[in-house]
Amino acid sequence: MTGPGLPPGISVHPVPGLPEFAPGDDLAAAIAGAAPWLADDDVVVVTSKVVSKVEGNLVRVEPDTDRETARQQAVDAETVRVVARRGPLRIVETRHGWVVAAAGIDASNVAADALVLLPEDADASARRLRDRLHGLLGVTVAVVVSDTFGRPWRDGVTDVAIGAAGLPALVDHRGAVDPHGNRLETTQVAVVDELAAAGDLVKGKLEGVPVAVVRGLRFGPPEPDTGTRPLVRLGAGDLFPTGTRDLVGSRRTATTLTRRDGALAAVTEAFRTAVAALPEFPVVFRYGSEEGSEEGGGGDVVDVHLADPITPVTSLSLGAVVGAALVQLQADGWATRWEPAGTFGGASLAGRLWLGADAG
Repeated sequence: MTGPGLPPGISVHPVPGLPEFAPGDDLAAAIAGAAPWLADDDVVVVTSKVVSKVEGNLVRVEPDTDRETARQQAVDAETVRVVARRGPLRIVETRHGWVVAAAGIDASNVAADALVLLPEDADASARRLRDRLHGLLGVTVAVVVSDTFGRPWRDGVTDVAIGAAGLPALVDHRGAVDPHGNRLETTQVAVVDELAAAGDLVKGKLEGVPVAVVRGLRFGPPEPDTGTRPLVRLGAGDLFPTGTRDLVGSRRTATTLTRRDGALAAVTEAFRTAVAALPEFPVVFRYGSEEGSEEGGGGDVVDVHLADPITPVTSLSLGAVVGAALVQLQADGWATRWEPAGTFGGASLAGRLWLGADAG
């Protein structure tokens, strides 16, 4: 709404009067009945919890079962990778690709005998809701399914998008030129996250209003409509794949390796970092053993030699340096295997490190 002297903008509206939802309920019909004023280009922001409820994506807590135990078991079932942990709290990657505390499983605003999982496919849920609202009201809207996430390095929570339909997840400004003549190199705006957070301002966490409408934006639907998939940053683009406390626990010895480009640079940097952390104990390594790497099951090989005579003290120090190097390589995505020398005798060779890609 505008007034004298007030420039055009956007507005955010709650949708009150919605019921407590249960599996099998018609969410679209309830929204259409509570918000007959929906118009073309509106963005309907729906809390993921009601989507999960109507779709039956719940876990029943059996009688005489501790609810927290049931929740931890549900987290296990929804987790594909633990990113970090502290006590009972786990930050995990879900099978949907989201990195979130406790796999996004919610125990609030639901009966004591149930837990709410994230929707099975929130993008598909958003598309179905969008199509159904068009059929009921004849309007073409966009839909955002939102959930509450914490953020690294910032206290507090905010709503983000885990499902979307009818609008781009990212607005890409890369290549555009700003008013000062600077070309933008990395700017992609997560517009669906901004809409999710805006909607939560009128939905709130305790008011029992699970749906909001944002009006005044104009976004054409993308083709193809990939929903929120462009928001997921995993693999090579993820600079924080594992919490520091979990690096050691996540490492395992690779039985069979294949060669991978960049091994010499990686192992050089790993040992440089390790020796910098333990400067009182130098080691010498040679890239490529006399025997080669085939006997070690593939990959590249590094012979590690002691600069000082081998004694129990230098052996312990060697273990610290090699351990630090292995953790560094693990953090950079390398598979490794360390084999100490069978017998030391008078030789300086302390052990052999294979690295590469895990072929096991």
